[in-house]
Amino acid sequence: MSSSDLFVSAEGAEWVNPEPGVTRRIMTYLPEMMMVEVAFESGAVGAAHSHPHIQASYVAEGSFEVTIDGRTEVLRQGGSFIVPPNLVHGVKALEKGRLIDTFTPHRAEFLK
Repeated sequence: MSSSDLFVSAEGAEWVNPEPGVTRRIMTYLPEMMMVEVAFESGAVGAAHSHPHIQASYVAEGSFEVTIDGRTEVLRQGGSFIVPPNLVHGVKALEKGRLIDTFTPHRAEFLK
């Protein structure tokens, strides 16, 4: 598996639509880490799920209801959260917004 370029322009990444009202693009990655931008329409849901990766997310724009392991909080622009491996988590966009997600190691399934 190859890694992305060390420098990636905004135009250099392909957007995909994993869920209704949600689009994402891989910003850059190495085998040990991946950064992903995720855009949400107001009311869009990132369905509850879990994975073995550590995930750290930054609210770049908007506000989100974030649930991790049954605990829910509202985070606004500038807020962040971290998800330890295998905990069930999901988000709901309370308004149009964007998250910057970082995963370690990278999410190989996102590269398919």
